[in-house]
This record gives sequence, C-alpha cells and structure tokens, in this order.
Amino acid sequence: MLSLIQNQVVVEHAWITESAFTDIVAVSQMTPGPIGINSATYVGYEVLHSATGSHLLGIFGSLTATLAIMLPSFILMLLIVRFYRKFKSSTLYAGTMDWLKPAVVGLIGAAAIILILKTTWTGFTPSVEVIRDNFPDWKSWCLLGGAFAASYWGKVNPIYLILAGAILGLILY
Repeated sequence: MLSLIQNQVVVEHAWITESAFTDIVAVSQMTPGPIGINSATYVGYEVLHSATGSHLLGIFGSLTATLAIMLPSFILMLLIVRFYRKFKSSTLYAGTMDWLKPAVVGLIGAAAIILILKTTWTGFTPSVEVIRDNFPDWKSWCLLGGAFAASYWGKVNPIYLILAGAILGLILY
C-alpha cells in the first residue's frame, strides 16, 4: 500500500516531495494504527491544506483519503471472510495461501526498497539513484545500527527504542 501511495502522491501527481513522504512514513510508523491508513490520512490533509490554506478543507481531505483507503479493504475483507467460511477445509485454498506468503514478503520488501531508493522503472530494467535525504550522514546510520542491534539481539521494547531514538536525535541534531 505504501508503494502505491508513494507512486501516486510523489511520482504521478507530485503533491509532496520524496523527502516529505519519507517523513510522513516515519511519523505514521510511530502513531497507533495501520501505517497505510495513517500515511493516507496525513497526505489527504497536507494536499488539501497546502492547496487551499484552509484547515477545515485539510480535515475534509484527511477524512476523504482515510475512507478511500479503508473502504475497499473493508469490503474485500467481508468478501474474504465469507469465502473463507465456505472453503476453509479445502486443500486448494490452503495451497493458495501457502503460495501467497512469499508474495506478501516480496511486497513488503519492495515497499522498503522504494522508501530507501529512488527507483525509476523503464520496462524491466531499473535505474536506481540513492536518496541522500533519507540517511544524510554517519550519525543516522549509527542510530539505525544501534536500534537494530538493541531490537534484534537485546530484545529491547520498541517503545523504548522510539524514545531513545527521539532523545538521541535531539542531542545529535
């Protein structure tokens, strides 16, 4: 979902910059709720507010973007639940779900790569240029490495990692 939002608001319509979108994703990860919905809500507000200057229209943009991103998923989930109840004991259904797991991992990985790299696809050949705004210096890389090590090997609570990252970011920058 993030790659779709990024493609529409940054590449296709140029409503916001790549750097601003990366900031939106970072804030959306820290707020409660699904990251795609949080990102869409903020993008909806930002686009209408910057176009009109009205906070009220910005809120309307947030509401519209949130409904537009939630409603199709909600309807699909209702249909899937009905489908699941009917075919949950089928071996074909189980095989299809097993086949979809690598595709989901690939989509999540593609979203991560799009946020790190600026990718322009021409046919099947990618032309990639690293966005330096995302990780501008060695301090950012050290914060990333420390957070990864603390999370992976130290099993530190993510809330503590976010708080430590905020404090260290304020100190370092």
